Amino acid sequence: MECHIEANKARCSCTYEPCSRKGRCCECIAYHLRSEELPACVFSPAVERTYDRSFARFVASYQARTGKKA
Repeated sequence: MECHIEANKARCSCTYEPCSRKGRCCECIAYHLRSEELPACVFSPAVERTYDRSFARFVASYQARTGKKA
């Protein structure tokens, strides 16, 4: 599979500027899952800026956004 790094970077919502994984989504996901968290792209901009990328924060933000229980 070919990686489209430049196109991925254009859509990347990560605000951590020194991140070496920008545009390399498979590396980013693997990195965050090892830390038991999710990457920035699954969070709203407001939540992403908190750098709390935990599964619990994802569920809470999903419930707040949709009004649904996960």
